Amino acid sequence: MTQHDPQGTDSVTLDTLVAALSDWHRQQAVAETDASAVSEAQDRRLTACLDALGERLKGDEDQLRLRALGGWLRESAERLAPQLQARLQRTLPHSWARKHGSLRLVDETRVLLAQAIDRPAGQLGIDERQDPAEDVASLLVGLEMADRQELARDALDGYLRHSGDYHMARLLSLYQVLASLRGAWLALCQDAVEAPGDVPPSAWLVEHLGLARRYLSLAERHAEFRFPPLVIGVGVSGSGKSRFTRTLVRRLGAVRLESHSERCRMHASCSHPDGSSDAGDKYSAQATARTYQRLAQCSGWLLDGGFPVCVDSTCLTRDQRRQLWQQAERRGLPVLLVSFEADEATLKRRIAKRAARHAATQEESLAVLEAQQAAFEPFDDEERLHLVRLDTTAENVSETLAALIQENIRFC
Repeated sequence: MTQHDPQGTDSVTLDTLVAALSDWHRQQAVAETDASAVSEAQDRRLTACLDALGERLKGDEDQLRLRALGGWLRESAERLAPQLQARLQRTLPHSWARKHGSLRLVDETRVLLAQAIDRPAGQLGIDERQDPAEDVASLLVGLEMADRQELARDALDGYLRHSGDYHMARLLSLYQVLASLRGAWLALCQDAVEAPGDVPPSAWLVEHLGLARRYLSLAERHAEFRFPPLVIGVGVSGSGKSRFTRTLVRRLGAVRLESHSERCRMHASCSHPDGSSDAGDKYSAQATARTYQRLAQCSGWLLDGGFPVCVDSTCLTRDQRRQLWQQAERRGLPVLLVSFEADEATLKRRIAKRAARHAATQEESLAVLEAQQAAFEPFDDEERLHLVRLDTTAENVSETLAALIQENIRFC
């Protein structure tokens, strides 16, 4: 439930939180070398949480649910051990919440989470070394429990784009289940003496038992097997790809991969203090090839994590599209190509407006458009079997896009 936040002190909005959390995770990484220490600490948290819940949830059905979730967690932790070890250089000394416990997450003038990532002081594991995914999972679970699923989707998409840590996606289900169980445990730890004066202790306990079971239901949803699709956006500058693929994040729960963001990230990683770069021209053929390799790699990580993926890139050549396509094909997952289209006059008008916003010359921007149009390779017979065309000048384009995708592939 949200509450009014009249003061606005010690409060943060979601966009600001996502950027701050990503930056802190990057700055505080301690590059752990002892994989067993991290694994053992995680196992202690898991065991302690399950044992505590088992002591408080005595019903037969509750016990069955806890045993099933405990088995899933241990099997997942064992299966993902190589991924956890590959991320040791990202290990945190403790949760972000340990130093930011008083910060609240707000939306306009309402409090969404009393602790910004829903990890209150004293929560199990907050002081131990851990992967950044634990903080992110806690934030997502908190927003889901606050019935703000659309903000949880925005938070995940924004964090991954800001941090570039798409590999995290492979671990998130594990940590979302663990965060849900921690939430159930905290709900059951609320002493009846904390009940408002006009609420009988019995009613207070029943309410918190119901809350704990909601957390268990959320844990079970995150433990479900998922069959995520890959949506590949295709289109030249001005065709509307970025505008309309953004709607898929909230509407369908997709994570959006932007070629521009990844191109800039890769170029920056090769830059020197004097401004020179080992990567050369950011828009060279070699840089473009590296960018599509990166998009393909990130797509694979997201699909492995069970997240629908939407690639926002021009994808002008069959080879570029095929690199992405293969990530879904190798995993036996559905793929859809969406061709974003507009008439020539509309493309030029949009390009001119964009050039004005970014202080670029219209001539240079139109030259880029012409080069892209010349480089485009038509869809082949196999691609056309998975292709939908979208006229981005039509009315209700966002609704049409979501309907086309839901009609052609089943989103999780």
